[in-house]
Amino acid sequence: MEGVVNQGFWKGRRVLITGHTGFKGAWLSLWLRLLGAQLTGYSLKPPTRPSLYELAAVGGLVHGINADIRDFDSLKNEVERQKPDVVFHLAAQALVRRSYRDPVETYSANVMGTVNILEAVRQVGGVKAIINVTSDKCYENREWVWGYRETEPMGGFDPYSSSKGCAELITAAYRNSFFHPKDYVRHGVALASARAGNVIGGGDWGEDRLVPDCVRALLKCDRLVVRSPTSIRPWQHVLEPLSGYLILAERLCDGGIEFAQAWNFGPLDHDAKTVEWVVKKLCSGWDGSSGYEIKSAPQPHEARSLKLDCSKAMTELGWLPRWDVETALRKVIDWTKAYRAGKNTRGICYKQIEEYMMAPAHRDLDLKRVGDNLEDTLVKSIPFGRGRHALQVIAS
Repeated sequence: MEGVVNQGFWKGRRVLITGHTGFKGAWLSLWLRLLGAQLTGYSLKPPTRPSLYELAAVGGLVHGINADIRDFDSLKNEVERQKPDVVFHLAAQALVRRSYRDPVETYSANVMGTVNILEAVRQVGGVKAIINVTSDKCYENREWVWGYRETEPMGGFDPYSSSKGCAELITAAYRNSFFHPKDYVRHGVALASARAGNVIGGGDWGEDRLVPDCVRALLKCDRLVVRSPTSIRPWQHVLEPLSGYLILAERLCDGGIEFAQAWNFGPLDHDAKTVEWVVKKLCSGWDGSSGYEIKSAPQPHEARSLKLDCSKAMTELGWLPRWDVETALRKVIDWTKAYRAGKNTRGICYKQIEEYMMAPAHRDLDLKRVGDNLEDTLVKSIPFGRGRHALQVIAS
């Protein structure tokens, strides 16, 4: 059955979001308030100016705590005071290039921040579900043309990516040591992690990120500067993984301890596009006359190709993508033009959330495609081959 977000489940539900002032955290806060949840946010001040958090007046919808995830005592006190049913852990240093400039901050926030929220929940008790949001970059990147599955090894070339791999290992260790499914009756906590692709959407003003950089240039009528034009990423609208997080949390809270695992939430394979492809689409969708240039200077190392295999989420959660990459980019342009025209930012976001919830599953997604994904997943587990011919050999 197709997975959809259950509005009745969230009405009156106590939810704690760490990192609620960030781009994804602000969108998640808006969606949960639209669903009727009671929200507490724990975060530093918004990381950018402007920010979606301030533009959409998210602070008026959330009981906000301005504090650092690395402050364990403060965090534990708030978990104890707020008594959340669900915790979404999004607080992080989220930029690859910044992690090169400040690796200590990156590791302290992403590694010890994860330890702190899990330890606070362990010591306080009462939380039913925790979702630690990490990244598709947590995997040991081998520049494969196929998507990474949840069972692939953790890795990370740069400080950011490796910190997210560490956060996944910490999550697994806490699940095995303190929140083991076999002891669920005793501890009552279902702990999962979620790995998403390159999210895009209106209101993202992050530094050194492709779409925000493009939006800034378009708003100023500047020429776009592009680095790594051939790099491939799994682009998806921010509402795609957020819907996955919400559906996963519902399953975890409903006693679904079998869902206390790692999950990928990414686009279909053909929505993994090059950087230059995305830039061209943004330029043509903006006014048709905008141009760009490719920056040839040396860049810090980033993976050239990155995809996620989301067969597990599709089959076990019923989660399905709804907006393809072209739709996602169009929504970014629509949001930005409405913002430029002075329209109510929160209203723009609510409108797009409602449009997303009413949208059918991805028009190109059908049971045959899901079946093919599952067959690909099985083939990838075969040690001596990475093609369907290997499956045929075993079958014979």
